[in-house]
Amino acid sequence: MAELSEEEKGFQSGEYEYDEFGYTRTQPSDFRVGIPDQLRPSAWIVVLTELCERFTYYGASVMFTTYMRTKLNVAKAKSVSINRGFTFLAYATTLLGGYLSDQYLGKYKTITIFGIWYFIGTILLTISALPSFAVGTRLALFIVSTYLFIAFGTGGIKANVSTFVAEQVRIGYKPTKDPGVYYDSRSTTERCYRYFYWAINVGAFVGMLVCPTVADDEGYQYSFLIPACLMALCLIVFIPSYKFYINKKPSGSIFGKVIRTMKYAKHHKSSSNAHWLDAAKGLKNAEWDDYFVDGLKRSIKACKVFLFYPFYWALYNNMSDNFINQGMQMRRPKWLQSSQLNVINSLALVVFIPVFDSLVFPTLARHNIYLGPIKRITIGFAIVVVFFIYVTVLQKLVYNSPPFYDFTGPDVTAESFNDISVWLQVPAYLGVGISEIFASVTGLEYAFSQAPTELKSMLQALFLFTNAGGSLIGLILSIWSYDPAVLYQFAAQTVLLAIVAVIFWFCFRHYDAEVRAQQTYE
Repeated sequence: MAELSEEEKGFQSGEYEYDEFGYTRTQPSDFRVGIPDQLRPSAWIVVLTELCERFTYYGASVMFTTYMRTKLNVAKAKSVSINRGFTFLAYATTLLGGYLSDQYLGKYKTITIFGIWYFIGTILLTISALPSFAVGTRLALFIVSTYLFIAFGTGGIKANVSTFVAEQVRIGYKPTKDPGVYYDSRSTTERCYRYFYWAINVGAFVGMLVCPTVADDEGYQYSFLIPACLMALCLIVFIPSYKFYINKKPSGSIFGKVIRTMKYAKHHKSSSNAHWLDAAKGLKNAEWDDYFVDGLKRSIKACKVFLFYPFYWALYNNMSDNFINQGMQMRRPKWLQSSQLNVINSLALVVFIPVFDSLVFPTLARHNIYLGPIKRITIGFAIVVVFFIYVTVLQKLVYNSPPFYDFTGPDVTAESFNDISVWLQVPAYLGVGISEIFASVTGLEYAFSQAPTELKSMLQALFLFTNAGGSLIGLILSIWSYDPAVLYQFAAQTVLLAIVAVIFWFCFRHYDAEVRAQQTYE
């Protein structure tokens, strides 16, 4: 692994005021504006790796609903349940990946091991689509490859790769040519996550565009083979590049350290402490220091913020099944699968992330308009609420259109559709994509910035686990994914998130001032 230079080690220990790259950890007295610096080559390697992995994930998973309904004879509501179960496992297993990384393996080894496991799953998925097998055998192989291999593989990777990329950022402040304007690693980390998320959606966009087209032209066995090849490329890019990475070693028994810190603070808490964990500060021979205690306090606050995310993901995850089923009931060109409209969501992110990164957010910063994480998350929640009102109205329009209306007639099949254009779904995909820039990207950056070094992968995993919570909500609601009950499901989810967004803002709006005042770095 790439070792830090002696200058960097001295800088981290506080021996030097500036490191060899011109960064200082102490905020300069004339600090006025913090802007992002360029990303290191190792960060771009991780970004490229994530692009390939997301091509694999989305290129394959976007076809699951249509594959189950048209080739495996799975009913509409059951296909939603199976898909939400897969998504639940894919995000629930992030906790396993975060634990193994922080406790034993480190991020590089964890990503490598789970990546190989993931690749095996894509090969099994390809085999499951061979038409020579009976439908029952193909369904069994499909469940095994997705639930046991791909879900665990992507979960183990996601818990670590989003933290690993941010660890490639130089830490501190570096002066620019403009007085009072500094390269600030907090801003660089935000940029890193925006481009990391941009790469996710480039991979998703291409995968969702190419794979369903191949499925229509050549068959699902070939369309599933393409993601398998991209997963192989992902491993070829990532594994041999180990010499370029800044790779922090696993911290060991971190959970025991957290529990002992909390037990000590609880036993010695005092009314004079601003926070109950402050009772664990100021100890000379403890295994923790004041910096760790402050990071633990921030992590607990972040977990409170994350409790609201499952309601956002519950709506978001409709794109992978209920949106597709809605599109299958609408008039569309013969060359288009309804699942391919997911590319609109990814395209929105590919286009708008650089715009927000290079124009919107820097302009706001230079005018001293601070959009803290809580404001950004709340904006993301509000945007998705607005566009799900649109989705609910659109579903009503589908049911009001001939010839099948609400699809409860005796002559309805999986190929039946009404006389209403599928292109009316485009605003919904665009709106959800824009909401991600505020809600999802911010959540990744917030999880990284609030955790102490020892807990970064685990806090990132806890944030990603909120998607599992959203999938669980969706799994429960999937029993109402049949026609015409899905209309009321859309309406109920929309109202619920609107209420949640208001509560979220009033509970956490004061956190933005605390984050802005936070000056310490890992």
